[in-house]
Amino acid sequence: MTRITAPPPPSSPPESPPPIRHSPAPATPPSRRRGRHSPSPSLALTPSSASTSAATSSRPKLRSTPKRSYTPAQWVPLSSHPAFSRRDGEGGGGGAAWDATASRLYAWDPSACGAHRIGVRIRDPEVENDGGEVAVEAAVPSEILMPETDLGYVVTHVSLNTDGSSLLLVGSHHLSVLYVHERVSEDGDTIICRTAPVASQILPSNSDGIKVLQASWHPFSNNHFAVLTSDAVFRLFDLSSDLEQPEQEFYLQPILPGKCQNASAICPVAFSYGSDHLWDRFSVFILFSDGSIFVLCPVVPFGSDYSKKHIQEIYEDVNAFGLKSSNPNVVTNSHLAIAWLEATFPDLLHQSTETSLLMSKAHPYAPVDDSLTLQGPLCRVCEENNESEGKTSTCEGKAVGFMYSSAGKDSVLVTAWGSGQLQVDALADEIQPQWNIGIPTRLNVDSHGKIKSVAMICDSNSQDPLALRSHRPSSMGSNVKSNIEAVWMGHSPPLLRLAIVDLALPKTPSDSSLSLFLDPLVPERFYCAHGGGLDMVTLHFLPFSYPEMASTPPSVHPILTTGNSETSSPFLCGFVTIADAYGHVQLVGITCLGECFVVEMKGWKEPTPLQLDIDSKSIKDVEPPATGMISKELIAGPDPPILPSSSSLKSLTPDSIEGKSTLHHYIKVFHEYYVEYGHKVFIELKEHADYVKTELEDKQKRLEAVKKSLLSIETKDQDINKRIDRAFKVYELLEKRIDSFKMLPAANKKPLSQAEQEFKAQLDRFADVELDALRSSIAALSARMKRFAQQPVGGTAGTGVILWQAPKAGRSHISESQMSLLKSSLEKLSILNEENNLKLRLIDHELKNKEQ
Repeated sequence: MTRITAPPPPSSPPESPPPIRHSPAPATPPSRRRGRHSPSPSLALTPSSASTSAATSSRPKLRSTPKRSYTPAQWVPLSSHPAFSRRDGEGGGGGAAWDATASRLYAWDPSACGAHRIGVRIRDPEVENDGGEVAVEAAVPSEILMPETDLGYVVTHVSLNTDGSSLLLVGSHHLSVLYVHERVSEDGDTIICRTAPVASQILPSNSDGIKVLQASWHPFSNNHFAVLTSDAVFRLFDLSSDLEQPEQEFYLQPILPGKCQNASAICPVAFSYGSDHLWDRFSVFILFSDGSIFVLCPVVPFGSDYSKKHIQEIYEDVNAFGLKSSNPNVVTNSHLAIAWLEATFPDLLHQSTETSLLMSKAHPYAPVDDSLTLQGPLCRVCEENNESEGKTSTCEGKAVGFMYSSAGKDSVLVTAWGSGQLQVDALADEIQPQWNIGIPTRLNVDSHGKIKSVAMICDSNSQDPLALRSHRPSSMGSNVKSNIEAVWMGHSPPLLRLAIVDLALPKTPSDSSLSLFLDPLVPERFYCAHGGGLDMVTLHFLPFSYPEMASTPPSVHPILTTGNSETSSPFLCGFVTIADAYGHVQLVGITCLGECFVVEMKGWKEPTPLQLDIDSKSIKDVEPPATGMISKELIAGPDPPILPSSSSLKSLTPDSIEGKSTLHHYIKVFHEYYVEYGHKVFIELKEHADYVKTELEDKQKRLEAVKKSLLSIETKDQDINKRIDRAFKVYELLEKRIDSFKMLPAANKKPLSQAEQEFKAQLDRFADVELDALRSSIAALSARMKRFAQQPVGGTAGTGVILWQAPKAGRSHISESQMSLLKSSLEKLSILNEENNLKLRLIDHELKNKEQ
């Protein structure tokens, strides 16, 4: 992992800010880009010009404010921004949201009860390299957006819609919407914005009963957000109509009344929207506490925009394969899907007149006599020879997190368990819409017959587990026609197990809290935040996108560690992923203590495995290079001169001319071969003396270090001997204690049998998971009963079920519907109480046996 260096600002007047480059918005389909009208204000001056944004907002300004004086912005590292040094270690939750269009970060401040709006820029590392390491910078001063009235609850999560105009403030039992561009008043950098509560009649005001499990904006609409509550109801709200009553309401019944074996099977945990893949864009995936996954399809916000090309593709697929089948069930489901498409998107029937439009708006529609099926639980398909392995490879604890990702041709579902395990599955088939025939939908229409809101009870298909036989891998792909008909038979798609990732978190008395986040650039990569830090998980095997690749387990790389892995509570209260303009990802996290950190994922490379060459020679077999400064030529000596024969020299006399000449010649040869060699040897020895001196000093230092090591070993040897003696004494003491333990009456107790172990595991599961789920269900039912008892007889507000209203006046059956719902709720509560009493008796009996 490398750092992006921040270049210095170019030469410019002191009053002008340095140049900026905004981070691009993540890749979104055309349906989401079309509805954005909010301009991108300049980040060079703060506070940013929200008056321009408010002028383009769909909602008018509530009060005119005087023009503000703008001051030049100072850019500091994001982690050093004053907004993140505000609490001095005070906790309390919060949250963060990222506006990719305007390059702004929203961070909730629980101490100020407001949201900091911080302008962010990514410095270009290629302009100039000044040695700095900061890449993500924030503007100072920043604005703080305050709600109009006191919220009265602690905000645990914030969410921003796609155009950056509305901020959703989520609490454990309450919801509110803060309109960013609708200013009530302002004082310097503090802006008071209009705030409206959400579903105040449905959610209790005393923070008791129904809990808000998850709330998030719909990816295909700027005005719609969904809320999943603990009473197993999925609600879709519309900002443009009414925040007190939901636009669409789905009562989830995963198990038929009277057939509930585990309370966790009826307690939802989280949900996730589908992505741009056929019917996945109209699907909502819902996770329950026992790990079961259900699907609602189709779910479309009224007035949302979708790509006409994608809708036409789905429409042609249904007409080509569904209607031509010989199976009557396939034809029936295909007719329902075609009727829904034609009514929801009437542009399909008028293509000749509106061919220029690229987007199609969803019209309000719901079948009167049918309701959506809660598809699931999605079963897992496995090979016949691996069925036993698939049954045993289950995760422990309860499900705590959920995420959907579309990677190529694969739809990947990731489930986080409280035991620190991540379960990765892929859809083995396409999702198709399903309806329960004969179960009517409650509609609320206006005087013109236009649908205003919808409510329905979504029962699961009891025959779905039997449909797994038709999805064996051995038969998949062998007969294309039979596989296509199996899709439209009304069965839920199976899941293909990809991997189970164990994060090796320590076991705690309560389940760990794990949060999952998608990578904005790499769909095969996601992040998991837990009490021990932040991990990155990368999938290396996608069965449908890359079928030729071998099955490779995913890789896990820790990015941050807290050093306090024993806690089960998360250390992050806010986390966003930013895709910058250079193809890298910036991870911005806010801890529960109010600190901010930035991790740059530039140049992230996974470590390559260590490879050993067995055939290579050992280090001992390689001849070490020659050391020293004396050459081999000098050591070998001078080459001896070629002397003439001695007989010719005897005839010469020293006084003769020939003798003198010969003597002079030999003197010259001696000088060339011996005197010059001696001079070279002298120079080499003189230079070699420094080398020998250095070597001697080095050897002397090493010798002194060895002596010191020997002295330290001698001093430690006594301590080691003492520790060994102490260990022997402890060992003898432990042996004596073991012998004394053998004399106890419980020493001869036999180990638990397999049936007893299974029963003990069932009791532990009931104590850890089932009791919490049962308390949550009872609290939700109690809150709903109180709401029914407090409302007037003729009123419809807060009933939770919207009644059918004809265009003309007619008879009303409000009291009958309320009584039927109350009776069904009481029946469910009585069944749960009976099961609870039975399990409590078993626990009491087991505890008495243990005491005896």
